[in-house]
Amino acid sequence: MRLYQSSPGGGANRFHTTRWSVVLVSAQSRAPGHKEALADLCKLYWYPLYAFIRHRGYSSEDAQDLVQGFFLHLIDYKTLSRVDRSKGKFRSFLLASLQNFLLNEEDRARCLKRGGKAEFVYLDVEEAEDRYGLERVEELTPEKIFDARWALALLGEAMNRLGGEYIAQGKESTFQALRAFLDPINTKKLPTYEEVAAQLEMSVGSLKMQIHRLRKRYAATIREEISRTVSDAADLDTETHELCEALIAAEGWVML
Repeated sequence: MRLYQSSPGGGANRFHTTRWSVVLVSAQSRAPGHKEALADLCKLYWYPLYAFIRHRGYSSEDAQDLVQGFFLHLIDYKTLSRVDRSKGKFRSFLLASLQNFLLNEEDRARCLKRGGKAEFVYLDVEEAEDRYGLERVEELTPEKIFDARWALALLGEAMNRLGGEYIAQGKESTFQALRAFLDPINTKKLPTYEEVAAQLEMSVGSLKMQIHRLRKRYAATIREEISRTVSDAADLDTETHELCEALIAAEGWVML
């Protein structure tokens, strides 16, 4: 599956309406809605932040409090209003902001004093701890874990969107049968084409065509998800390349 390629359609104008661009524009113009737009993004990408904090040595409870406090910090301290829109990679912005937040003991103390239980987005900490406990992270820096987890969150959202498209077409069973062929880091043995073709009652040739189309749509959906976290078309290929490298570096160390 090739993700590092220029998109044939769209153009620069479509980047003006990405979710990250909406957050920036709304915050910088003080227009309503930027909190909701930021929350929408953070719901997808909070776990990489949580894993980063846990790998820095914080407890599960402190990590939960710090993630929520960090999100509130972005709003309360008008951080977003000062972001340079020409450097609008949401992933890079979040990690740099979080690192500064953790280094500032006064902000950290304020976050914990705010009680921890203040909630900007819902965090399924029990599931997060289950995932974190399975990860063999000794060989990875917190930054590498963050990038790999960001990439996996993005892939998961793309997969969810793709599954939703198939369900809407009444083809959920087809999607479930074919999705194993989409996993870029799948370590499990794949079924044979003949087995899946028999399951779906189609020829092997038709099956291969279905898989080709599904992979093409999956790659396009992934790039759409990446484009939602950058505000400049020039960042899309760079971000795609960096996330692919993060997945390769973390293969075998970070669990799905």
